[in-house]
Amino acid sequence: MDSVEGARVVVTGGGGGIGAALARGFAARGARVAVNDLDAGKAAAVAAEIGGVAVPGDAAATVADARDALGGRVDVYCANAGVGTGGDPMTDDDAWQHAWDVNVMAHVRACRALLPAWLERGEGRFVATVSAAGLLTMLGAAPYSVTKHGALAFAEWLSLTYRHRGLRVHAICPQGVRTDMLAASGEAGRLMLAPDAIEPGAVADALFTAMAEDRFLVLPHPEAGRFAQARAADPDRWLDTMNHYQRKLETREGAAQ
Repeated sequence: MDSVEGARVVVTGGGGGIGAALARGFAARGARVAVNDLDAGKAAAVAAEIGGVAVPGDAAATVADARDALGGRVDVYCANAGVGTGGDPMTDDDAWQHAWDVNVMAHVRACRALLPAWLERGEGRFVATVSAAGLLTMLGAAPYSVTKHGALAFAEWLSLTYRHRGLRVHAICPQGVRTDMLAASGEAGRLMLAPDAIEPGAVADALFTAMAEDRFLVLPHPEAGRFAQARAADPDRWLDTMNHYQRKLETREGAAQ
């Protein structure tokens, strides 16, 4: 797919934030977009704005409905829905499971439904909204960090397994983005993400640039790539640096109490 004009696109979590920006970006480039969101009102509002169709409900369970709404075909699937679950090893199993189901297994289940047709046609595109937490980590959010690493690993596996059969995969890994998720990230978000936060539209722009350049990794914050290189080159130094921020976070949280 050299162009998205005329493409049929599904965006999960499309009722706001990055998802809404992706939906608007695809529609502006001539695609027909199905907007999925748990909030039916938000999905309908974005769909009406862009001339798309609303497909509310659980992201992983609506692939068939979205395909039907788009006339029986999906060319691009944006697995954007996610949950920013905070916590640590003591966080209860239900919260860990929910993060795993939404941030990883929703991607797997979507691919089960989409891959057969894509591989038969020799063409398809899977876009995973991962997060820089999948490349690096996020303080105070073990379930989020671990499952975002899983989302990135799944996207990598898809790309290396099926790229010779026409599947193109992109992993979007922003740092702070001015969304409801950032607003709910607490002191860790204010310390690590808020200072360099960008608008959701900038994330969408970065995706379309990566698509034009046929790049897997989408880095709306280019410094995330440099941090990942430093982490790989000297893991202990990187861990020491992050532990410094962890101690700083604990001091700030203690002062706020």
